[in-house]
Amino acid sequence: MVDRIADIWGTRTPFARGDAWPVRVDQKLADGVSDADVERWVQAACVLCSNGCACDIAVKDGEMVGIRGRAVDAVNHGRLGPKGLFGSWQGVRTRDRLTQPLIRRDGELVPTDWETAMSAIVERSQALLKEVGPLSHGFYTSGQLFIEEYYALGIIGKAGLGTPHMDGNTRLCTATSAAAMKESFGSDGQPGSYEDIDECDAIFLFGHNMAETQTVLWARVLDRLAGADRPLLVCVDPRDTEVARHADVHLAVRPGTNLALMYGLIRELFVNGWIDEEYIDAHTIGVDELRHTVERWTPEAVADTCGVAADDVRSAARIFGTTERILSTVLQGFYQSSQATAASCQVNNLHLLRGKLGTPGNGILQMNGQPTAQNTRETGADGDLPGFRNWENPDHIAELAQLWGVHPDKIPHWSPPTHAMQIFRYAEQGSIQLLWVSATNPAVSMPEADRIRRILGKDDLFLVVQDLYLTETARFADVVLPAAGWGEKQGTFTNVNRTVHLADKAVDPPGEARSDLDIFLDYARRMDFRREDGRALLDWSGPEDAFDAWRECTRGKLCDYTGLSYERLRGGSGIPWPCSEDNPEGTKRLYGDAHFPTHPDRCETYGHDLLTGATVGPVEYRALEVNGRAILKSAPYVATPEEPDDEYPLRFTNGRTAYHFHTRTKTGRSSQLRRAAPSAWAEISRADAERLGVTEGDIISVRSRRGEIVVPARLGDVMEGVVFAPFHYGYWDREAAGQQPDSPPTMANELTMTEWDPVSKQPLFKNSAVQVRRVADATGPAPAPTTTASRPADPASAPPTRGGAEAEVHEEVRS
Repeated sequence: MVDRIADIWGTRTPFARGDAWPVRVDQKLADGVSDADVERWVQAACVLCSNGCACDIAVKDGEMVGIRGRAVDAVNHGRLGPKGLFGSWQGVRTRDRLTQPLIRRDGELVPTDWETAMSAIVERSQALLKEVGPLSHGFYTSGQLFIEEYYALGIIGKAGLGTPHMDGNTRLCTATSAAAMKESFGSDGQPGSYEDIDECDAIFLFGHNMAETQTVLWARVLDRLAGADRPLLVCVDPRDTEVARHADVHLAVRPGTNLALMYGLIRELFVNGWIDEEYIDAHTIGVDELRHTVERWTPEAVADTCGVAADDVRSAARIFGTTERILSTVLQGFYQSSQATAASCQVNNLHLLRGKLGTPGNGILQMNGQPTAQNTRETGADGDLPGFRNWENPDHIAELAQLWGVHPDKIPHWSPPTHAMQIFRYAEQGSIQLLWVSATNPAVSMPEADRIRRILGKDDLFLVVQDLYLTETARFADVVLPAAGWGEKQGTFTNVNRTVHLADKAVDPPGEARSDLDIFLDYARRMDFRREDGRALLDWSGPEDAFDAWRECTRGKLCDYTGLSYERLRGGSGIPWPCSEDNPEGTKRLYGDAHFPTHPDRCETYGHDLLTGATVGPVEYRALEVNGRAILKSAPYVATPEEPDDEYPLRFTNGRTAYHFHTRTKTGRSSQLRRAAPSAWAEISRADAERLGVTEGDIISVRSRRGEIVVPARLGDVMEGVVFAPFHYGYWDREAAGQQPDSPPTMANELTMTEWDPVSKQPLFKNSAVQVRRVADATGPAPAPTTTASRPADPASAPPTRGGAEAEVHEEVRS
């Protein structure tokens, strides 16, 4: 048995390049439950990070009582991370679940029945459609529902109501992932595979703290590092993460300067001749403009702007330029920062310049932050059109109209789809008067939290919240709908590397809670949405009908699901799309043939100016004659929109810890995870702490132009001049902890600003200017874990994070 709170990544199973990653089955059962007590195991996949680990749910007496990894699955080979082990079934099997609808009466949320709740929503919805039109409706969803639920929501919004105001919280975490792939390759869809870890000679992690955000994937990297033919590792991160500690080169960049660093790396490839000119000539456009853009970014210029050593820039570039097989991963450090899409496109450019795509060990993973973020984008539940269709292409609109049986003009395509930041602005201004929030908690996760609370609390906004718990957002709602959670419904979802998994229903949801699909279908029936021929717009009887409809929507597209079915996905491993009758086993890697979906008739976008976000448009795009080649895009480097100054001299950045997921609606209810990281903190460097007179655990005020948090200080290994805080901590659990409503603020997004990348529209969580002052003496060390990047700079200043017997997990290593 292994304490998997103290040992996040578990027992090492080293392997060499080209070998299979050994199987290790991780299992956690409820106290007092043995294998013999389990009545059945039900197939599922974990939804507490974007890795998509396959698992089985243990069921006894109609309750979920445990979880184990699936040994046969290509994604995790049986492993699970701490969140999956301790926050999956435990995070939904709690006493404070919503079990019946709530409706606001005389300013208070009171219990009601489904008929009353849905009638109130439909009455308001129909009245707004009659009085104002479809632009009065907005939908804001998640990265954690199933394909079937997203597709239903997408059809309701786009073909039932006809509103362009639809997005997901994926806008906050990985919208840049999709944007960067669209700009470079013509379409969303990860080029690489997790199996590239097994085959590569070097791994570059750009703004990606994999050790905490995808713990099982990091275990795979650790096992390669512990084996023969160890790959070289390069880390770009302002903190001394576990990734950085294992890196051959650690580039600790100043937040907001990623693009300058990337230009320096690319320039070194040009200067040293580490490029594949034949590949570039045959399969790309834009190389001359890129060469001109990067020319001024010498290693010394990069050092001056980014705060890294010039020789480290040269060393990192040399590794990329001379290594045979290279895998790159990208995440929030790039996506939530200044010039996010431009910087992320440069990762694509590095691989294109060397022709390192689509073959074993050569790949890009523009990562996701949530388990089903890929599906939010694929199905059109966000600002995209289903099946990677192009909203500017009338033929693509006509395809959807025929598929859904509606007139093309019903589907909004007269302007770009509305992104989340604009949806909330419209709600603030009053043009969106009905906002439906499903499976997400914007009161905590959105930037400039005080502003979001004011919007959610507006008297003229009819707010519907569909969730498992009475979250900070649900407390503002006019109607709250209790949803079924993980293990309580059936559906499919797709992880980062395009692997599709099936999750079967293990147990019934509590009380009157319903699946998100059932809720959406009920709304569609009550609204009487119909096709032009009079049939119901959504005539599905359950999730399998929805999946069959989705398969047809993807036929012939890059994300082709037509070769998949519930039966094919049951019992074995997940299968990566595209998967069709001609390709029944799916596709591990894209673009091995160096042919990209950039043809004007096929591409998902005609592209944007990376500096301004202005659209290229179909006429100019056709004039480029891209026609199946990738695009080497670039933009001038500019400083972040908010730089430190005399009043706010430090840079603030936020992020995650290994023990929690998003706003802790599930992980905060797990005793093991909660004890490992119980409450908020802020990290400052030892140099900044000495200057400010702060010691470990002292209470500090971190203030920006928008708000303040008052939390214990962790003296950590963040770079000088930078303050870091985890974004997970809202206010839902204050009452349970005996705290008063007016207790000091602890939510990191009190500090962040309402600014976004011009292309992806992703907020800039990583860039704010703040001031720090000491406000009280320490009563003990900060509540930050000691097992992660939040470890104290002085190990003796805080006791080690341990889980004890309750956190022990059975690990079975198989040969």
